[in-house]
Amino acid sequence: MTLREATPDDLEAIMAIEHRSFPTDAWSSEAMALELASPHGRYLVDEHEGSIIGYGGVRALQGSLDADIQTIAFDVEHRGAGRGRALLRALLEAAVERGAREVFLEVRADNPSAEGLYRSEGFEEIGRRPRYYQPDDIDAVVMRLALQHPRSDHRDESAPDAAKEATA
Repeated sequence: MTLREATPDDLEAIMAIEHRSFPTDAWSSEAMALELASPHGRYLVDEHEGSIIGYGGVRALQGSLDADIQTIAFDVEHRGAGRGRALLRALLEAAVERGAREVFLEVRADNPSAEGLYRSEGFEEIGRRPRYYQPDDIDAVVMRLALQHPRSDHRDESAPDAAKEATA
């Protein structure tokens, strides 16, 4: 498995997967190009034998406390092999690196495999958006994950230092 940063040169391959994965509500090439160029997001592609077989992106503004998984998609023959999980974890790490404390996403209510992946990684349903996915009239399941940060990130600077406390 090879995950790497997506570049504008990957747009055509990404859009081919986008249209195969989301035939009725695919993003436009223009919207995806803007996402790839944005400094506020991080998009990764998964390559297999020299071809892009999947991609995903997270919008995480530097210093913001929250982030959004924008999209994850794989060609059908590469689903169910753990690649989506690895990509999701890499996107979550990118959110942590930018300072996010929680991540949100929407998933189609008619996609139990994706919803199951997100639940297994700790996401919880926090709401629904009726008929969000058009033109299919499919609800969006809104999910949230509280991110785990290294222990040093949670240190309360006002708390007494353990070493000082031990010698007092």
